[in-house]
Amino acid sequence: MKASAKANANIALIKYWGKKDKTLNIPFNSSLSVTLDKLFTITSVEFNKDLSNDIFVINDSIQSDSEHSKLSLFLDLVRNRAGINFKAKVISENNFPTASGLASSSSGFAALALAATKAAGLNLSPKELSILARKGSGSASRSVYGGFVMWEKGEAGVDESSFATQLFDENYWPEFKVVVVILQNEKKDTSSRDGMNNTVATSPFYNVWLATIDEDLKNLRNALKNKNFTALGETAELNCLKMHATMLTAKPSLVYWNSQTVELMKLISKWRAENLEVYFTIDAGPQVKILCLDKDLIRLQKKLSELKFIQNIIVCSAGSGAKLI
Repeated sequence: MKASAKANANIALIKYWGKKDKTLNIPFNSSLSVTLDKLFTITSVEFNKDLSNDIFVINDSIQSDSEHSKLSLFLDLVRNRAGINFKAKVISENNFPTASGLASSSSGFAALALAATKAAGLNLSPKELSILARKGSGSASRSVYGGFVMWEKGEAGVDESSFATQLFDENYWPEFKVVVVILQNEKKDTSSRDGMNNTVATSPFYNVWLATIDEDLKNLRNALKNKNFTALGETAELNCLKMHATMLTAKPSLVYWNSQTVELMKLISKWRAENLEVYFTIDAGPQVKILCLDKDLIRLQKKLSELKFIQNIIVCSAGSGAKLI
């Protein structure tokens, strides 16, 4: 009873931040993402009657008690569905920094959901897999699919109402690039889960941000449909800044950026004024993702190569959905 799966991380162009149902991981708002081809997780799951406890090894490290408990509860969902009670050994590896603002949970739980269900003898549809992956990490619901993906907010208490669907596949817009700029490799101090719970509870701007999401989604979907890069970039960047404004005004204030994040944000704005059409988006961490088209990629890479504070640069195109390997 063993299977292995690979899933790519995704970056939200229209963000989700906050859950109206914490038990089921159902969000307050719908979101829209692009799956990235160069950031991925590979996970193997083996159910074995001889194991007395679940074993989780991620990036060659045994997981802490709190993480172990969270992962075991997720496997319980699979075990209950398959009608088995075997414990499992899970080996997982990310090819990029974990828990540092690069959506490692999105690829991690999408890969775990697919590998675990297959190992348990289940054959779930993409929609069913998306619903399952969501319960491990909300953004993982989107990594089940490749290309550009919409995650529907659903209704609190209604498990089947919140799932992702593919809007356009990974071959739809080959000129579109996401340049992932890694500014630090260390794990962030505040998890996304804790950060969003605190923001929802204390930020006076949270409901104002939520009220703008539907318009942002409409604008970004239209931009994708028409391959209007300017509209896409402007919408994604503003949505990102609005989300971080809710964190900055939480109590206590939550700042995922570092000084290099801010410097790069300012440089991107400056480069746009110099007719280099680039836009940024940032999740719950210091890393900056730069949106651009192929025609500007070489010029952008040259500018980034001159910045000594950058630790790594990964040029991504739209990637495929989760798959067995």
